[in-house]
Amino acid sequence: MPGDDPKSAAETVGTPAAGRLEALMAAVRDSGGRGPAPVEDWDPPDCGEMDLAIKANGSWHYMGTPIGRPALVRLFASVLAREGERYVLKTPVEKVGIQVEDAPFLAVEMAAEDAAEGRTLVFRTNLDDLVRCGPGHALRFVPGGAPGEVVPYIHVRRGLDARLTRAVHLDLMGEGEVRAEGGIPMFGVASAGVFYPILPAADLGADLDIAE
Repeated sequence: MPGDDPKSAAETVGTPAAGRLEALMAAVRDSGGRGPAPVEDWDPPDCGEMDLAIKANGSWHYMGTPIGRPALVRLFASVLAREGERYVLKTPVEKVGIQVEDAPFLAVEMAAEDAAEGRTLVFRTNLDDLVRCGPGHALRFVPGGAPGEVVPYIHVRRGLDARLTRAVHLDLMGEGEVRAEGGIPMFGVASAGVFYPILPAADLGADLDIAE
């Protein structure tokens, strides 16, 4: 993407670190650099770790400095993959590990649409991916740090999740209903013909905490 450079993400342009970032950018561009790349088809050498991190708030940082260009973040996100518990940026010529504090994406908006599979919840991520909740793009809920707290995520692609922001989490709860799952009434949400249980309906008598 012409015009993108790593200057806002490196303390001093011209240092070996800045050159390393520029080399990675060039490799990503050579691999396509627009939209999710076919990283599952590539088996490049592992070049170790890179001082690149995705913070819990969705921002990307290089050497502790925020990457201020959205187009540059999208460029790197196009080659982001997960291998076990490790997150990597993968091109046809190299693979480097990065740090992810929570999930690599945030779900920042939700809408509902009528589809052939039935009413479907559609999420927009902070990088403008549109994710239709259903088979292959499941919601999951994990316990939070306090009793009754749940943290929701939706699968975006190839092992990469988006955490729902607080506002989207509240919107999601507004779509909730109670269904019997294994003979137990469960509160959850339905999308594209799939029901995603959140917690036993009996627990709705207590306050449900929404994670920040």
